[in-house]
Amino acid sequence: MQARLLLEDGTLFTGRGFGAEGGSVGEVVFNTGITGYQEVLSDPSYCGQIVTMTFPLIGNYGINRDDFESIRPYIHGFVVRRHEEVPSNWRAQYTLGSLLKEYGIVGISDIDTRMLTRILRQHGTMKGIITTGNERIEELQERLGATPLLRDQVARTSTKSVFSSPGDKERIVLIDYGAKSGILRELTKRGCDVVVVPQDATAEEIRKLKPDGIQLSNGPGDPKDVPHAVETVRQLIGEYPLFGICLGHQLFALASGADTGKLKFGHRGGNHPVKELESGRCFITSQNHGYTVIEESLIGTELEVTHINNNDKTIEGLKHKKFPAFSVQYHPEAAPGPYDNSYLFDRFIDMIRAHKRDNPARSRQAELSETLRGELQYAQK
Repeated sequence: MQARLLLEDGTLFTGRGFGAEGGSVGEVVFNTGITGYQEVLSDPSYCGQIVTMTFPLIGNYGINRDDFESIRPYIHGFVVRRHEEVPSNWRAQYTLGSLLKEYGIVGISDIDTRMLTRILRQHGTMKGIITTGNERIEELQERLGATPLLRDQVARTSTKSVFSSPGDKERIVLIDYGAKSGILRELTKRGCDVVVVPQDATAEEIRKLKPDGIQLSNGPGDPKDVPHAVETVRQLIGEYPLFGICLGHQLFALASGADTGKLKFGHRGGNHPVKELESGRCFITSQNHGYTVIEESLIGTELEVTHINNNDKTIEGLKHKKFPAFSVQYHPEAAPGPYDNSYLFDRFIDMIRAHKRDNPARSRQAELSETLRGELQYAQK
């Protein structure tokens, strides 16, 4: 079937449709990964976006049950140069087209994705509509103009209830802003007792869980669209060791008094070079974000830059000068991408243990005794 992609600047691409039939509006972005399309499709950070893969052949190794990064894909459309309908891989259980069809996602193939990528690099990401229908161009333009981009992606992708992944070591509260499964895997691999809470969990609700550390997850959209999350993080900084990833990094910056802004076309792919300032080492990282922390806004805050992007010099890592808290803009859990940066989870665990040594917790008996003493004094009044 025929499919079309219309950008808000009037550029029209016509190709073949696959997956679901229908139409959808979203922000058109591109990902430079050679492999990992299943992880890209299921990354909640792509919620509300039409994703273009720059690698020309997609679908060749199919879809399997093990490589999902969330329970379902949240993208609004998928754009490829060539869609391979018959995968060839021993792990394949079904096809890319059947996955998109199951979740009502429209795909388009046989278009010049290199041309599309160059347009986005030159003019920046823009709104687009992808459709398999036969509407007139004027109708598509009218629908495109009348449909706003999503602003509630975090609420759409976050868990709605608290759940746990038990372990026998440090208790980590993972605040889910649209978390990838890879973050939970890395924490549980280290024996952590992980409690996952919704994006709107309050600081008081988190305190009641008695965490040893706080993990701020990745997630979609503009960090300024979730001011309640910024306030929660602001209250938790200094109370518990904290580690932020991607959107969590931006929320950490906002909560510390810095500011964020939108990038022209973002960083999306598994091959972005990042320099660690302390050691001078360069790491190849997996990234997926359209916003960044503004360097000038760090003046007057307690934040220090730890990593920069070697391509455009944007901030890729921060740490707090007074409290045990740090963050990175990229994805140390990879999936897809290199696993070179998983050591950051070990650094987080070491930070928690050092904090506990320096700040020994009061015994449960002492807390109960103080509570009972206070209740007794109140009753005597």
